[in-house]
Amino acid sequence: MTLVRRFLILFLSFVGIADTVYITQQILSNVPINCSVDGYNGCNIVALSVYSHIFGIPISIYGIVFYSVIFILTAITFVWMLEIFWKFIRIFAAIGVVVSIILTGIEIFVIQAICFYCVFSAIISILIACVAYWRIKKHKVTLIQAHQ
Repeated sequence: MTLVRRFLILFLSFVGIADTVYITQQILSNVPINCSVDGYNGCNIVALSVYSHIFGIPISIYGIVFYSVIFILTAITFVWMLEIFWKFIRIFAAIGVVVSIILTGIEIFVIQAICFYCVFSAIISILIACVAYWRIKKHKVTLIQAHQ
C-alpha cells in the first residue's frame, strides 16, 4: 500500500470520525441537528426515527467505532507494513459500504427522509473502500506473471 493511499484513508477516516461525532453529540444532547436546507429537516427526521438506534445505541456511535478502527489500523501500517492490517482494512471498508447502502436505503424507502450527514458518511465509507481496493487486481496480475 502506497504512502499516498495510507494518508488518504487516514484523512477520510478522520473526516468520518468528525462527521459521526457531530451527529452523536447532537443526538445525545437532544439538540436538533443543523442541516436545514430550504426548510427541509431530514437529519432530524432520521435522527428521531425508530431506525436511528440499534440495541438502544445511536447508529452514529457505531460509525465512530467504524471510522476509528479504520483510522487505527491505517495508522498501524505506518509502523508495521503487514498485509494482515490491509486485509482487515479492506474487510471493514467492505462492511462499511454494505451498511451504508442498507442505511441509506432505509432513509429513502422507509423513513422517506435524507440526512445529509448520513449521506456524507456513506460517501466517505465508499471512498475509503475505493482507496483500499484500488489496484489490487493489477497487483495480483503482476504476481501471477512473476510466477510464470
